[in-house]
Amino acid sequence: MTNYAIDPPAQATLSVAGSDACFPLRRVFCVGRNYEAHVREMGNDTREPPFFFMKPADAVVPNNAAIAYPSATSELHHEVELVVALGAGGKDVSPEQALGLIWGAAVGIDLTRRDLQAQAKSKGRPWDMAKGFDASAPIAPLVQMADVTSLSSGKIWLSVNGRTRQDANLADMIWPVADCIAHLSTLVELAPGDLIMTGTPAGVAALSPGDEVVAGITGLPDLKVSIAP
Repeated sequence: MTNYAIDPPAQATLSVAGSDACFPLRRVFCVGRNYEAHVREMGNDTREPPFFFMKPADAVVPNNAAIAYPSATSELHHEVELVVALGAGGKDVSPEQALGLIWGAAVGIDLTRRDLQAQAKSKGRPWDMAKGFDASAPIAPLVQMADVTSLSSGKIWLSVNGRTRQDANLADMIWPVADCIAHLSTLVELAPGDLIMTGTPAGVAALSPGDEVVAGITGLPDLKVSIAP
């Protein structure tokens, strides 16, 4: 048997605002259907416990990235989200303990192949290829928690080519950040380096090659990306 030397992949990282430091990433969890208006616009009417899907850590791309329009879709949608990064882990943590695990926060966008997601839903299949494709998680630099204004209120918005498409408030979350972390910790043991994307408000819509996207949350650096022509 021939032995092949395979170099381990470089660890995915996220930049830290105001610093040359990088935050090493472990896993990326995403909360689905966490704003009531978005639940309704996607054709779902019931309030339900938080549920999760994942993106690979190397799907994270930095601020000011030019993202190639992905293959196998004609409906690439934007979803602006509050992202929290864990600096400590745990299992079966309480909501009161959950906030103490957070190292920092940032603005992120969950890019979605909406047509592939619809096909997967109709056939009862996983969402992996609709959500976890290359460069599907642009995220702005992380702000350490000591400098974060709030995780429970504040404007969350996204514009495309200067026109606002998503405009809501973090207070509109069905499940606050602490509840999302606590519930997730009953399913997996959380660890430092885990990211949690906490859901998107209403207004998701399609992107086209050449679009310039800006997303923001009160108190955090804006995220700017472009869809490459």
